[in-house]
Amino acid sequence: MKVRVRFSKFGPVRFLGHLDTMRYFQKAVRRAGIPIAFSDGFRPHMIMSFAAPLGVGITSEAEYFDMELSEKDTVSVTSGEMIRQFNAVMAEGFRVTSVRKLPEGKKYNAMSLTAAADYQIGFSGAGYPENWAEQMEYFSSQPSILAEKKTKKGMKTTDIKPGIYSIQAEPDKYSLRLAASSSNYVKPKMVMEAFAAYLGIDFAFYDYTVHKMEVYANEGNEEAPRFVPLEELGENIG
Repeated sequence: MKVRVRFSKFGPVRFLGHLDTMRYFQKAVRRAGIPIAFSDGFRPHMIMSFAAPLGVGITSEAEYFDMELSEKDTVSVTSGEMIRQFNAVMAEGFRVTSVRKLPEGKKYNAMSLTAAADYQIGFSGAGYPENWAEQMEYFSSQPSILAEKKTKKGMKTTDIKPGIYSIQAEPDKYSLRLAASSSNYVKPKMVMEAFAAYLGIDFAFYDYTVHKMEVYANEGNEEAPRFVPLEELGENIG
């Protein structure tokens, strides 16, 4: 049985990198007594894979990883029981919020399915731009938005507007939906650096906060995307 786990990441653990987060959950699976399956071979390893990495310093309520459970030990497991088992051993800042069974025969893992993500950007004081809601509207209406993007050949100036699906200015934050696939991604930092350049100012690292709200698969196509939360591709057990 393959399941998808959704977890949140807050507080000091937001400074853990992706590899450290993966190692943490490998240990948490053992401590929680989750009946995870192992690969065959001389060096068996847990069969689990994480969705797109979360940037260091970003908080999130929608991180995902998939894992395969051992068939012989899954007769009586339920989603609720696994959530309780996980949260009984979670460090402060981590919390598992969902465990869902994936359909049989699903070929793609969470990382392969990831197409977009929602973020909220908040300003913490000094970097708060004047008339920021109006300024963001003008910024997002430009025919192109240029940003520095890392490629295999180094940094490249790229038009990231096709990867910005939406920008909404709210009373105390920005809400963004950005492309997040391995072949087409836009990081919140790229948008904020481009916005700062548009305003002619510099944002320091702590002038704004980034919080991930959700991660989506695209059940449509590039011309007519239909974004579905990764969590909704599975069903509760028991």
